[in-house]
Amino acid sequence: MHLPDFKVARSSTKIDYNKINYKLDSKYLNKYKGKKCFLKTYGCQMNEHDSENIKGILELLGFDFTDNIEDADLVLLNTCSIRENAHNKAFGLLGRAKHIKESKRDLMIGLCGCMAQEEIVVNTIMAKYPFVNFVIGTHNFYQLPEILEVSEYKQQIEVYSREGDLIESLPVDRSSKYKAYVNIIYGCDKFCTYCIVPYTRGRQRSREKEDILKEVDNLIKDGYKEVTLLGQNVNAYGKDLYDNYSLAELLEDVAKTNIPRIRFMTSHPWDFTDEMIEVIAKYPNIMPSIHLPVQSGSDRILKLMGRRYTKEKYLTLFHKMKEMIPNCAISTDIIVGFPGETEEDFEETLKLVKECKYDNAYTFIYSPRVGTPAAKLTSNVTKEEKEQRLYKLNEIVNTYFKENNDKLVGKTVPVLVEGISDKKNEYFGYSDTNKLINFTGEDVEIGSIVNVEITTAKTWSLDGKVSK
Repeated sequence: MHLPDFKVARSSTKIDYNKINYKLDSKYLNKYKGKKCFLKTYGCQMNEHDSENIKGILELLGFDFTDNIEDADLVLLNTCSIRENAHNKAFGLLGRAKHIKESKRDLMIGLCGCMAQEEIVVNTIMAKYPFVNFVIGTHNFYQLPEILEVSEYKQQIEVYSREGDLIESLPVDRSSKYKAYVNIIYGCDKFCTYCIVPYTRGRQRSREKEDILKEVDNLIKDGYKEVTLLGQNVNAYGKDLYDNYSLAELLEDVAKTNIPRIRFMTSHPWDFTDEMIEVIAKYPNIMPSIHLPVQSGSDRILKLMGRRYTKEKYLTLFHKMKEMIPNCAISTDIIVGFPGETEEDFEETLKLVKECKYDNAYTFIYSPRVGTPAAKLTSNVTKEEKEQRLYKLNEIVNTYFKENNDKLVGKTVPVLVEGISDKKNEYFGYSDTNKLINFTGEDVEIGSIVNVEITTAKTWSLDGKVSK
């Protein structure tokens, strides 16, 4: 039994890398043939991609997949720890699985992902959820075959504090045939005071550039049109591994593969360099769509958050991107109700939003995470005040979503066609600036990139028709 250790996560400064090329022991091949798995994923793109790997492993074991939890022989939750709501949903589904197991005694139940790396969650599972067969962390889900086997007989808790293993050649069942996630860096070294990620995902550690480029080359051979380079702080790529090779150089090398579309996320403003901006502006296959979380417009709150930049520095970076990158669309994350946030602090956030006029924004009420410094801070902001601030913020950001979309009416934009919508003869896909487009056309090939003339703008999507 291996448990998470927050103290180790906080004190760790140097990572001993151990690169492992994954290979399934032949004794596990098709061991569970005929069994069905219900796999539920919560959280970010990193979690989604982890589930693609988990699904690839389970398929080698013989599992089929079902969307009906009642039909499952294995219920596996790949969890998120960023907000309390995600915790509650996961524990709620565990409760439902418990009731199913009462009449289906052979049902296996597992918890993996970021929640599994939290001490409080592991202790709760051990004390109150004996029906859960196993808990497995973000660092070692590749050991699922071994853990699954042993957990048939006794509860297994395998959540390593060790974070230096980099697993290559993992099997993967991608959710799309045209768009793919590619991990380039794991973990984060920023330790923002509200964020649990450095404790659940560990310190930052980059994959070798050769492995990343090999994965992209293989995706191109398989017909993929778009890759998204992933990391909790993707901008920090290479800092822990190379002396003179960063995300700017990696973006350029990926662009030179000539894959039609490249995206990356998520970016921390502290690590966004001029060299990165220059590379994005230089290569047309690097999409001009950037997610740049600001979190707050108040310098006082930014300092309490441990964000390492001021409002002025953020705005300087923002306007530099807008000036240097043609057709640049920027989205962001914003937290309201952080401990100590006054009405004046909140007004500073609104002022920043009105200046930036974001193309998209993900807005949240602050959710305290046990084990983070911010969880120890006190706040006089009531729940009602937080909800009122969120409502007011959303009213403003939604106005700019629509305003930016209105500017596209009459223009033609490139769209990667992802499928057919519920409406007859209508397709959907995303533009270079990551806007959802629903459009009509004849003989449109799914997975192709077509030019679409925008005819109607809505707040969260656009309508159009294929341009002749």
